[in-house]
Amino acid sequence: MAEPIRVLVTGAAGQIAYSLLYSIAKGDVFGKDQPIILVLLDIPPMLPVLDGVVMELQDCALPLLREVIPTDKVEVGFKDLDAAILVGSMPRKEGMERKDLLKANVAIFKTQGAALDKYAKKTVKVLVVGNPANTNCLIASKSAPSIPKENFSCLTRLDHNRASSQVAMRCGVSSDKVKNVIIWGNHSSTQYPDVHHAKVNVHGSEMAAYDAIKDDAWLRGDFISTVQLRGAAVIKARKLSSAMSAAKAICDHMRDIWFGTKEGEFISMGVYAGGNSYGIPEDLIYSFPVQIKNKTWKVVDGLSINDFSRAKMDATAAELVEERDTALDFLSQ
Repeated sequence: MAEPIRVLVTGAAGQIAYSLLYSIAKGDVFGKDQPIILVLLDIPPMLPVLDGVVMELQDCALPLLREVIPTDKVEVGFKDLDAAILVGSMPRKEGMERKDLLKANVAIFKTQGAALDKYAKKTVKVLVVGNPANTNCLIASKSAPSIPKENFSCLTRLDHNRASSQVAMRCGVSSDKVKNVIIWGNHSSTQYPDVHHAKVNVHGSEMAAYDAIKDDAWLRGDFISTVQLRGAAVIKARKLSSAMSAAKAICDHMRDIWFGTKEGEFISMGVYAGGNSYGIPEDLIYSFPVQIKNKTWKVVDGLSINDFSRAKMDATAAELVEERDTALDFLSQ
């Protein structure tokens, strides 16, 4: 048996974590022969809830789960980590301005970045889920200067999965028959779900998504807005935000980091934009199409970008630049 790896989940008493922890502990993410030490971090008022989560994990009797450590202390939570999944963040409350939300989250992710820098392994892979995810990820990375920027990513896999599923349903095929959709930009309503490079396998033959769907108006209209606004639609229906689908996307994202992407396929991840070939401002965490090998991601270069896509990619970049500048103001205070 391999040595156990230490995996941290923050916001561990929350509903996304509740859907996520079982999948991690049973081997769906880091492999069926990889023992796990789960570290669960939350704020002090949530510790009694966390005790219940620990009991349930124990009661699952999972052979790979070696230890569960509930804590509200960063020096315990961030120690010697192999992977950190930062789910916890300040949610937007009614009447809250976006800048208030940014300010609250800058404080959280500055602290967590500093804790990663001080206590975690330098090889730690950090996934930021808590919103605004891209900017929170950038702040965490800037607050952890001794950990490579490439080790930080934010979750746009949920949007990617949403886009793949919409295309699959439209074509009447299963979702594994759709590949290479792209989410560009911010995990917000400005994101750009792009299927210009996507392929759909229909009755055994692979074709471009535009040819398979044969409805350009839908692909440039309702498809994009459905994916952009899906999170809000779930909240409206369920009175709670996406948890099951977010947890599944987190598992997909981390598993691809650990084991790599399939040959000829790419997935979407918010990553550091430095050195990108698409003219996106460099000092951002921006969602790109990436391929992963040996736990290292690489942006897929050389995809042709038409004027329609260019305008959408630039609009979401502009929002991220504005968010970043606001957040960096707070960071320097």
